[in-house]
Amino acid sequence: MSFVAPEQADGSLVLALHSSSAVLGVGLAQGQVGQNQVGETIAVSRLSRAFPLDRALSNHLFTAVEEVCPADQWPRITRLAVAIGPGGFTGTRLTVVMARTLAQQLGVPLDGVCSGLLIARRLQIQEPTWLVQELPRRGVVAGCYGPDVSAWGGVIELEAARLYGSGLDLPPGPQLPAQPELPGDVDQLLDMACLAAAEGRPGPWQPVLPIYPTSPVHPTSSVAQQ
Repeated sequence: MSFVAPEQADGSLVLALHSSSAVLGVGLAQGQVGQNQVGETIAVSRLSRAFPLDRALSNHLFTAVEEVCPADQWPRITRLAVAIGPGGFTGTRLTVVMARTLAQQLGVPLDGVCSGLLIARRLQIQEPTWLVQELPRRGVVAGCYGPDVSAWGGVIELEAARLYGSGLDLPPGPQLPAQPELPGDVDQLLDMACLAAAEGRPGPWQPVLPIYPTSPVHPTSSVAQQ
């Protein structure tokens, strides 16, 4: 879904955060969010960056976000979006906590989106497809996604991501690697947030929680929400 600059703009900002992999993605859209004459979501301008921080995320998260959206501009944020995983325990949790805190303090909507949905949307899958991520010595995390023109963002989660023993344990169907790509996936997240704003979708911050391949409390469980 492309973005086209309209003639008039306001100063509102939409901020998107994605840290479900070793790379942090930060996206920012500015201006009047709406739809153009062919139904595409529009915003005046957008910027997305990828930061390969890996384990240094906890020390550099705020610095990276401020490179895209300085803190003195945060009061202009009118909507936030965050990838909720599946992903690493620390990385996913940090951006979700930051997004929840900003949404609460600013009193703005927050969209939490599964990283698998973002990958499926980027890949433009045309049939129900399993997105599979291998976990060393643990098995695979896999979820099934398919196109649905009536769904938010045009993609629907048919089977929630969970832990399987191996790819052989999955139900029949096409399989693709669940490999995040940044900043491409944060662009998808930003698109969905702008579409949600254009549609006036509610976005309470309270239900937005990270999901992990395995629970830190019950290591043998499937994908758990903490």
